[in-house]
Amino acid sequence: MNHSILEQRRQGQHSYGTGSLDQQAVASLGVGFGPGGEDSMTRRGLEAVPLRPGGRRVAYEELAVVSDTDTDEPNLYERKGRKSNSWVLACYRCWNYVSSVPDTLLSGCASCATSLCQCFMRRPSKEERIIQLGTPDYSRRYSSNVTRNQKYGLLSFVPLVLFHQFKFFLNLYFLVVALSQFIDALRIGYLYTYWAPLGFVIFVTMVREGWDDVLRWRRDREMNSQRYKKLTRHGAVPITSSDIQVSDLLIIEKNQRVPADLVLLRTSESAGSCFLRTDQLDGETDWKLRNAVPVTQRLVQDKEMFDLNASVYAQKPDKDIHTFVGRFTYGCGNTAQRLPLTVDNTMWTNTVVASGTAVGLVVFTGHETRSVMNTSSPQTKVGSIDMEINRLTKLLFVLTMTLSFSLIALKGLNVQGAHIEFFRFVLLFSSIIPISLRVNLDLSKIFHSWSIGRDKSIPGTVVRSSTIPEELGRIVYLLSDKTGTLTQNEMIFKRLHLGTASYTSDTVDEIVSHISVTYPEGVTGPVQGGRPGKIRKTDVTRAHDAVRAIALCHNVTPVVDEDTNAAGRAPLASNLTADVESSFTNFAAESSPSVTYQASSPDEVALVTWTESVGLALVDRSQQHIVLRAPNGQRLRFDILQVFPFSSDTKRMGIIVRDCATGEITFYIKGADVVLTKMVEYNDWLDEECGNMAREGLRTLVIAKKPLTEDQYADFEARLKSAQLNVADREAEVRRVIGTIETDLQLLAMTGVEDKLQVDVRPTLELLRNAGIKVWMLTGDKLETARCIAISSRLVGRDQPIHTFGDVVNRADTHRELNAFRRRSGAALVIPGQALEICLMHYESEFVELACQSPAVVVCRCSPDQKASIVQLLKKHTQKPVAAIGDGGNDVSMIQAADAGIGIVGKEGKQASLASDFSITQFSNVGRLLVWHGRNSYKCSAALSHFVMHRGLIISVMQAVFSAIFLFVSIPLYEGFLLVGYNTFYTMLPVFSLVL
Repeated sequence: MNHSILEQRRQGQHSYGTGSLDQQAVASLGVGFGPGGEDSMTRRGLEAVPLRPGGRRVAYEELAVVSDTDTDEPNLYERKGRKSNSWVLACYRCWNYVSSVPDTLLSGCASCATSLCQCFMRRPSKEERIIQLGTPDYSRRYSSNVTRNQKYGLLSFVPLVLFHQFKFFLNLYFLVVALSQFIDALRIGYLYTYWAPLGFVIFVTMVREGWDDVLRWRRDREMNSQRYKKLTRHGAVPITSSDIQVSDLLIIEKNQRVPADLVLLRTSESAGSCFLRTDQLDGETDWKLRNAVPVTQRLVQDKEMFDLNASVYAQKPDKDIHTFVGRFTYGCGNTAQRLPLTVDNTMWTNTVVASGTAVGLVVFTGHETRSVMNTSSPQTKVGSIDMEINRLTKLLFVLTMTLSFSLIALKGLNVQGAHIEFFRFVLLFSSIIPISLRVNLDLSKIFHSWSIGRDKSIPGTVVRSSTIPEELGRIVYLLSDKTGTLTQNEMIFKRLHLGTASYTSDTVDEIVSHISVTYPEGVTGPVQGGRPGKIRKTDVTRAHDAVRAIALCHNVTPVVDEDTNAAGRAPLASNLTADVESSFTNFAAESSPSVTYQASSPDEVALVTWTESVGLALVDRSQQHIVLRAPNGQRLRFDILQVFPFSSDTKRMGIIVRDCATGEITFYIKGADVVLTKMVEYNDWLDEECGNMAREGLRTLVIAKKPLTEDQYADFEARLKSAQLNVADREAEVRRVIGTIETDLQLLAMTGVEDKLQVDVRPTLELLRNAGIKVWMLTGDKLETARCIAISSRLVGRDQPIHTFGDVVNRADTHRELNAFRRRSGAALVIPGQALEICLMHYESEFVELACQSPAVVVCRCSPDQKASIVQLLKKHTQKPVAAIGDGGNDVSMIQAADAGIGIVGKEGKQASLASDFSITQFSNVGRLLVWHGRNSYKCSAALSHFVMHRGLIISVMQAVFSAIFLFVSIPLYEGFLLVGYNTFYTMLPVFSLVL
């Protein structure tokens, strides 16, 4: 009976989770049924899961494990140290213990306790995993998907607050003084004289910390309560973000944040593709293309995934957001099929679906997600003024001990009870170290935090940490993100240069007229194109060639808006063919619905949008063709023969198309000027205009083309296919073949695109620079993009030299680049993240010294961990206060590591705002926050500290004179109530005047 069950399971005939296991077969294994009957045996058929009275299933022990398929995947369900044919049985109900057990079985009541311990004490699994599609695994515990930015827990609040308070010498000193009053020989007054001020300080601190943590809890609750759709056998059901578990199937809609790490299974696009916005994860503005698993994408309906008998193998949780190792397995036995899964099949937490609707399988949640693993835990921040006061307190303590010892020495060290008198003098002079200083400082911080939140000049500002408002006035280094912080991530087409003429937004009407002349009414095809032989180029032909090249050389796809054409949209479960989808897109264009463009880069969207505004509109794009609409309504169809995507190494992208009307084959290419300058024919204007646009902060692209004959293309295609089949050094061979046609290109035009800056970024940076604050820009974007934004935002002056740190791989390269940077005095530094990592590995101190002397530093291709490391690096080597500002989830680590973390409420989410100390609505608010509120808070706190210390010295001097006059007697000059009133009520007006 046992072998028959296993055989059924291997052949896929035994259903999971049905509880249909033959009771006699289970009895033959030596397992008895408890009150749950057959329902107590679930999931794998050989695993007992008792039902509690409430109906909740709890897996105490896994009985048997047999791999579904003979694969090389690790059998994660198998017990460590035992073979797959070994059986481990537990006594689930002591009253139902089976006395007769086969020799091959191990059982006993002792295993019951072991099972209970494993159930209630096991920790979340951080190992590799196999997830059954649509079947939850109750035998393993995974991390909860709860967002938590709180500093304290319900039980840890009091111990942690007390620890953080008494780790300061000031509070610890007064705790010892207060405890000494329980000794009769040392008591010099009433207990409330010492315990009341100390208790009030601790009470105020607990209230402030508790309130700040309650606000964080409320913000976390808002994030955790976000609603999503979970796919079940009975359809979609609502689920909150905090309730999401591993193995759940989630439906993520357009513009919705991904709440956990998912494997993409299905999309609403028939091709199974989906675009993601990842700027909240890695800071890159380019959209990322993700592909669904082909097996699940081909299914007709979503619910068919539950009957697929499939599983997903995922590597153990890793913080690398650019790699993923997984495997999709479907089928049973020898017929099982396996498909590799890469990062192109994933959707990480805090990314946003930019197109369509997606269905994904949850593989990692909570602390195991890439996003959380790249962030640091929140820490309690202490202001510099608190640390300075703590050091001054130690000096005052030394003064107190010296004064007490002097009085005892004058009285005589051989006097009986001299040590008791010494300690009494220490207590009498304790006013030198005023406990009221903590109270007054806390009240001052609360008032200034309240003033920041009430300032109408910076509406929407929220102080999330009221312990460090004065730290804002001491900032020396401000580390800023780029995307969403300095820029709005909205590209605007600003200029087109054709060599003989330059066109801006003011003269775009001329381009429109040129395109209209090329495509007159009632004429098929362009009147200037499609003719054999050479044609004398005019402004009309140049404009037409440039606009058509821009409209064809891209990876943009037009998408009909779901809201304006909901009736025509295909449901998620549909399986449209390419022809049907193309027909639908053409119909959508004809009926003029709302069409949006999706691409991997906002630059391309800006360029295609501009070509639409001048007359050549993109109406359809597939893997085989591109369709444009001319001003006269004519459809221009081009077959796509080859596409060479953009990469950071090549810095260019190309496409080969065939005009369906004329049969002409043309190779179009666009890329950075530093690359294409060497490929185009000789000209006398490209370098000059590139420099002019770069000084304006525009992102430049050079456009070129090369006509190909049929024979030329056939030869190129044959050589390209041969290179693609090459096993050794395939990538280099492919690049070499492509390089054979990237010669003698016809230069068509150069474009200038501006990344729209946030409001008042330039005057804010100028204000910070005049205030002596050095601003560093840390971004995950490309080097060229970061350089352009640094210039356009005036982070780097127009005439200021810029030194770009070259690629380094070893110590010698690093030494050479550092020497080159040292020789360029006064130059701004632009350095990639990889080069920075190698540089810090060999010359950390030297690099920080040179970078701090630079007027501005830009770090591009910077990971979230690197951002936090740079903050720690500056704090370590400069000992200066550092602030960090950002708006995305990839900035959380940097914000939490800084002395003052500033978060901006971004368009894509509130991750940075929730984890920050100060939340603002736009970058321009940081000027007033630092220069006005920070400076006032710091000045008031410093003046207040001086006043309170001098106030304590005055009464201590009076006590010393009194004791000296009356034969060095250790009795108090004033009663306890008078001392308390002196430190509080009697001198409160000067204190309030300093604060207000």
